[in-house]
Amino acid sequence: MTGPLVPFREIVLKVHSRCDLACDHCYIYEHADQSWRTRPKAISDEAISWTALRLAEHAKSHALPSVSVILHGGEPLLAGPERLRRICEELTAALDSVASLDLRIHTNGLQLSHRYLDLFDAYDVKVGISLDGDRLANDRHRRFADGRTSHPLVLRAVDLLCEERYRHLYLGLLCTVDVANDPVAVYDALAELEPPRIDFLLPHATWDDPPARPDGSPTAYAEWLLRIYDRWDGQGRKVPVRLFESVFSTLAGGPSLTESLGLAPTDLVVVETDGTLEQVDSLKSAYDGAAATGFDVFSHAFDDVAAHPGVRARQLGLAGVSATCRRCPVVRSCGGGLYTHRYSSRNDFDNTSVYCADLEALIRGIEQRAGAGAVPAAVTEPGALMAEHQDVTRTLLAELNEELGGRGGEAWAEAWELTCELEGRGDLLDEVCGHPYTYTWLQDTLAALREERQGALALALRLPSYLAAALVTGRDATPVRLPHEGGRLRLPTLGELRLRGTADDGSAEVRAVEEGFLVAVDGAEPQLVRLDGRHGEGSDWRPVRTLGGDGVPLLRLDDIDPYRDCFGAPVRGRLDARETAVWDERLTEAWAVLADAAPQQAAEAGECLSTLTPLLSGEASLRAHGFGALGLALPETAGGLAVALLRGFRRAKLHALLEVTDLHAQDGWWSHPAPWQDEEVPVSELLAGAYERVGLAPFDPEGADQAMRALTTLESAPELTVSGHRLLDELRKECGRG
Repeated sequence: MTGPLVPFREIVLKVHSRCDLACDHCYIYEHADQSWRTRPKAISDEAISWTALRLAEHAKSHALPSVSVILHGGEPLLAGPERLRRICEELTAALDSVASLDLRIHTNGLQLSHRYLDLFDAYDVKVGISLDGDRLANDRHRRFADGRTSHPLVLRAVDLLCEERYRHLYLGLLCTVDVANDPVAVYDALAELEPPRIDFLLPHATWDDPPARPDGSPTAYAEWLLRIYDRWDGQGRKVPVRLFESVFSTLAGGPSLTESLGLAPTDLVVVETDGTLEQVDSLKSAYDGAAATGFDVFSHAFDDVAAHPGVRARQLGLAGVSATCRRCPVVRSCGGGLYTHRYSSRNDFDNTSVYCADLEALIRGIEQRAGAGAVPAAVTEPGALMAEHQDVTRTLLAELNEELGGRGGEAWAEAWELTCELEGRGDLLDEVCGHPYTYTWLQDTLAALREERQGALALALRLPSYLAAALVTGRDATPVRLPHEGGRLRLPTLGELRLRGTADDGSAEVRAVEEGFLVAVDGAEPQLVRLDGRHGEGSDWRPVRTLGGDGVPLLRLDDIDPYRDCFGAPVRGRLDARETAVWDERLTEAWAVLADAAPQQAAEAGECLSTLTPLLSGEASLRAHGFGALGLALPETAGGLAVALLRGFRRAKLHALLEVTDLHAQDGWWSHPAPWQDEEVPVSELLAGAYERVGLAPFDPEGADQAMRALTTLESAPELTVSGHRLLDELRKECGRG
């Protein structure tokens, strides 16, 4: 197996190999692997020291910022407080100045006392407790060897953890699912204890030893968990449930939050009480020796285990699941299920999960229940998309202030103070954040600062120019001091002014007046710039001109902004009056064609578009510009311009959607047939092609047919997130409108 080693970030340290309960569903004592019988009861001092040394060595060699160590058993509290203190001391000392240490312990809680909790408080050891629900549910499996109940003792342990001085150590409750129990009663009993988190765990099973299904239902476990989901959701999701939140995360394109779901590579190793190094503990359910590696902490580094074929097999992502799983639409969320649950003596681990039907039903059930709430309004509402994209620009502006960290001096401090002031004064800041090339300026400036490019600070100090333009547009007389370069002062969205009497860099004060704005440069007569014409141009003032009107949306024809060159094709220089008139006339004709052929899209484009930038030639690509700008080379005909406007708008809208939500994940892991070409394509290309062709259907019936076939393929694409599926619904509706 090729590829770099995946370092271990989580260590399960077996500190005691025996238990004070006799749970009949325990994978350690009741399943195939019985190696616990030959191991020492408690971990030795030597094994503790070598484990600490190996872990520090591993963290240092892989530059890990943090590692987690989970103290486990058997029942880890049986090791006693002094041995647990020794473990905490050695691990803390070894990791000091190497990596932060996250210590945890998973216990049945029977031995928990103030003495243990004071120790855990000293070393910040978080405590997770196993509890299967109410007394009836817990007693079904979690009893003493003589049959006595353990439930009251577990509740006592939880009460101790809930004392104010220990509450910060309370990690949560772990509950093994049994479909014979009442799911609502189980959840209510757990939630009543107000845990920081609940983990529901499917009982370990394989194809050779399948899980119990009392009613014969192939989705019994999904049905059980979905009943809990409905209760949990109906009560306001007061307690985090990791299984549900992991499904939310993967449906939205994020990572799995649990080893039992998702395609993330495993990063866990087990240290047994005798110092042997093993794979994940649950493998003991598969067959005797399934977890063994042949390594130990005394003679081997953790890297040796990381290179073990069994470990590498669980780090292959999509390539590590069965062929059936790779074709499944929910594989990104379920990840083929827990590796152990795929085992059969016939095919080893090359199978679907023994809980396959349950996992699919659970994921689809959660998506059906929560899908609408997890999808941003931007997917269905154009106005929301515009607002969310402005929020993206605002976020970039805040990042710029943070990135500068005081380097901007007094000039930046004044501009930032005015920015914060404008935030509370109506929609003036929207004028700044809504300009598509503000986004481009912010992206470029942030990159320049992070790469420590020369002149990066000067780029940041262009902020007052954007503020002044917003104030002038809003006829707000607040004066703003802003830079000019080579005697030219630029006001984004408005134009460019040649200052009289100077060709040097410097600063000027801009203030809005009724006719337009005044510009004052130290030692010179103030210049009045009148904003009283759509195309008017003086000897010193070059305005951003406006096209449209009389039923056609008013659009800026921006051939001035220095950040307009962001379309991947060469931009035109300044257009003369005749060329501008041609653009205006052709836009009017094209909009009539567009409104007749695709009235709803024309109306939406009219609300969202603000800026056209002329290109010399070629087709604009999707680059770093905000929503609302199109780069176009002017077609020869009105029909050609109508199609170009619609194509450009569709591409810009999809690009903007991808800026505010994940429509797909793991792009490129799969390839799909595209009806418009011979070669298969990744999901991003298939979605983009379908999205564009659905929009252009009024002008291209053949493309509309191709789009429908692409939508059918996309329905079963594993990469699509819940937002991506919602977008497919919108595209189907759009196709239905004809």
